[in-house]
Amino acid sequence: MTTATATAKPVIVWFRRDLRLADNPALSHAAATGAPIVPLYVLDEGSRVRPMGAASLWWLDKSLRALDAALRERGSRLILRRGDAEAELRRLIEETGADRVHMNRLWEPDAAARDADLAHALQADGVEVKGWNGTYLATPGAVRSGAGGPYKVFTPFSKALLSQAAPPEHTLGPHRIDTPRATPSERLDDWRLHPTRPDWSTGFDWTPGEAGAVAALGRFVRHALADYADGRDRPGDALTSRLSPHLHFGEISPWRAVVAAEKAGPPGQAAKFVTELVWRDFSAHLLHAFPQITDHAFRPEYDRMPWRADATGLRAWKRGLTGYPLVDAGMRELWRTGYMHNRVRMIVASFLIKHLLIDWREGETWFWDCLVDADLASNVQNWQWVAGSGADASPYFRIFNPVAQGRKFDADGRYVRRWIPEIAGLPDRWLHAPWEAPAEVLREARVRLGSTYPRPIVEHEAARKRALDALKSVDRHRDERED
Repeated sequence: MTTATATAKPVIVWFRRDLRLADNPALSHAAATGAPIVPLYVLDEGSRVRPMGAASLWWLDKSLRALDAALRERGSRLILRRGDAEAELRRLIEETGADRVHMNRLWEPDAAARDADLAHALQADGVEVKGWNGTYLATPGAVRSGAGGPYKVFTPFSKALLSQAAPPEHTLGPHRIDTPRATPSERLDDWRLHPTRPDWSTGFDWTPGEAGAVAALGRFVRHALADYADGRDRPGDALTSRLSPHLHFGEISPWRAVVAAEKAGPPGQAAKFVTELVWRDFSAHLLHAFPQITDHAFRPEYDRMPWRADATGLRAWKRGLTGYPLVDAGMRELWRTGYMHNRVRMIVASFLIKHLLIDWREGETWFWDCLVDADLASNVQNWQWVAGSGADASPYFRIFNPVAQGRKFDADGRYVRRWIPEIAGLPDRWLHAPWEAPAEVLREARVRLGSTYPRPIVEHEAARKRALDALKSVDRHRDERED
């Protein structure tokens, strides 16, 4: 890095979901100017951007602390501001005399619109604003079909992205960052992002921050990657990467994960992992091209779905009291850890949408509040995929049987027994369908259906028939809309 001169005007590096120093384009370009750097994070409370959920705020608290510690090791510190993003930026520009703002871009519709308005306003006042892609493998909107439009099917999108994009050079970030000492900052403790009264996060077993992300990637490639393709579907095994919250908050570059996986191999397992990272890009690509999907079905006919108003069913689903052990285990894992295994996410989403006929937006909202990896593009895309209303979505007639899914992917019951101890004494044969167990088996396992554990709130075959009837009523134009 070029030594900063006493007369150089500072550059503000506006951190958002890029809470890392390595492989950070905005920080690297700012450092290359040789000017002093003002690292900034704004808890934006004045714009139309969707506020973070409670679990994400828990993560943000720890990630900002880790980023501040890393900056202090390099002679800098993180400047914290809370309020309207443009107002806080303007205030900081006035306080420091900065004439440039560098940031890694956000791509969600409201955030992108806010940033564009802000950039135009600042540039009109003589402040240069520059943005980069520090979040995805490819810039959303850059991967286009042969006809020049956005892809709507994943496989050709994946092939095109992997053929066009390449990992950027790995950078460690500047060794020293000169920051004006007098710049005022708010105190993170005053933001009270960590829950109290009660502290519902006591089961959150995570290490947010860049160092935690690097450690998680290292554990994954050493201990889980070799069995990833099949093991990722078994919720009782620790064979997923658990990188999703680190990626969402930008504590590690997705390209760094790709390179590490491909270097470690085996090739087939690494390719499957890379495909999951490309799916993350596909979600961002779709939201960028079709911003209406946050509130409306990608396939408009699905907005005619005859959803049921079922407050009792929704409450049972949220609390993990549906009477279907795999569904309930997933919902309890979500509440206690801020996370849910990827296979189980599909099953619990399918149960809400198709067994209960409750609007997918109810589930998306609950996930948004409870997940530490809550990401607008991924959340919306995956819920619509399960609902059958999204691009390249799961067929409407695919209705997961939670009993069959449990017996296939949690055959030894380790996952269910961990999260539903009240039925842990049941033999494997009956664990995923306690209501089928003989009375003597239930007595021996100390399970009293309807008391210690609920009976199913809906019968599978009846719910399946009801869902198919409802879905058929809105899906008759599906084939006509396919490209």
